[in-house]
Parts: sequence; C-alpha cells; structure tokens
Amino acid sequence: MKKIAVLLLSLGLLFGCTTTDKSDDSLQAIKDAGVLIVGYTEFPPMGFTENGVATGFDIDLAREVASRLGVDVTFQYIDWDAKVLELANNVDVIWNGLTITPERQLEMTFSKPYLNNRIVILTLSDSSINSLADLADKKVGVELDSSGQIAVQDNTAVSGSINELVKYSNYVEAVLDLNAGGVDAVVVDEIFARYAIRQNAGAYKIADEVFNSENYGLGFRLGDVKLQTEVDKILDEMIADGTAAEISIKWFGEDVIVRE
Repeated sequence: MKKIAVLLLSLGLLFGCTTTDKSDDSLQAIKDAGVLIVGYTEFPPMGFTENGVATGFDIDLAREVASRLGVDVTFQYIDWDAKVLELANNVDVIWNGLTITPERQLEMTFSKPYLNNRIVILTLSDSSINSLADLADKKVGVELDSSGQIAVQDNTAVSGSINELVKYSNYVEAVLDLNAGGVDAVVVDEIFARYAIRQNAGAYKIADEVFNSENYGLGFRLGDVKLQTEVDKILDEMIADGTAAEISIKWFGEDVIVRE
C-alpha cells in the first residue's frame, strides 16, 4: 500500500496542472484590489492610445469584462517584447491581439481563443510584392517579438533570402517607415493590415500569399487559472447575450469573434 501511495503522489505531482491549485488566489486578489490591470501596446484596432486614452476592440471587451467582474479597469501601456516581464510584475493580463503559441503557453496561462487571424505581407499599393518569394532581397519590417517576426524567422526560405529584417517597437512605427521607404514590406497581423487599409484607402495592399493562420487569446500569469476561468466565463456570457457582437460590429463592421 505504501508503494501505491507513493506512486499516486508522484502522479499527482506530475499531472498537477490538471487539478485545481488551492493556492491560486488570482481571482480573489483582483476582487480584493478592486481593479483589473490590462497590458496593451500600440496595435490598432485591437488596442491603442487616442488623445491620451486607451481605446480599441480589446479595450472595449476588457472594460465590459471588468464591469461584470465588479472591479475597475486600468490600462497599462507596455513594451511588447517585455510582455512576460510586465505580466509578472505590472499587469494582470495581456489583452491586445496576443497570438497563442506553444512557446508562450510555457510562459502564460491562456484564455480560450476568441479571434482568428493570419500573418500577411502589407506593402504600398504600387508594390510588385505579392508572394513570400517576392520578399527576396527586400527590407522587411516586423514588430519586435511579434508573430510576424516569428513567422519570418521560422520560414527559412524567406529569412534566408531577404536583405534585412528591420524590427520596430510596434506596427504603427513599421508602417510609418514603409510609407517613408525605409522598408519594402511589413509582415503583420491581418487584423492590423486591414485596419490600415481602411484608414488609408488606396495606400496599401495585402499580398495574395500569407504566412500562416493563428488564434488570439488573453495571456494571464502562469498559474492564474481561477482568474482566466472567470474571464472566459464572462466572455462566453457576453457572446451569448450579444454584447461581444455589438463591440465587434463597432470596430470591424461585423461579428468576427470565434470561440474554439
């Protein structure tokens, strides 16, 4: 019996992530503090700063979730390449078009996916770039530590053929440099690319060939399962009662939310 008990204990330690951690006070800590601190960066239309105020699709979702949690919400601008450090020390959740990846799942507790996305090539409208192969010998812009950067670096045919990979602190800076001729293309989330096209009709185009498809999720501190579960529950309620669709239509003209 003693050997069986030891074996069961070992299995419990090995698969402990499948059970509820009684030391997880993440949800109660937010309620006690009375505020949910949301990390975001300059990534329109998901989250960005306009006239000194945080705004965007994800910002509106977060405001509604915090209201239903019964707490205030504070939006903290962060450096995207330092998001894991920011999450550990300064914010409760990263909520700003965050792609779910296996690598990030080792560093964060993710919500269920809520939006589909693709990594695309954004160029000026008169560019001849229309495929991955067309990036050969070109200067390509990406946001530092973004899915766009990962997509380029993981595609050895592309990364080995381009002239230079130029990294920016956010996609807005990358597109400004695209306008100025500093780069030939920007590898970016389709959500942002289509927003840029809507804001500047006729200025940009998206190449026909894309890098990959992905899902967005909310990133919580590793182990903050109770907070993640409650936020997922509230998001499901918002989808069921139509509130999430209203927010989506406000920013995209249609309901783009996809739960998986």
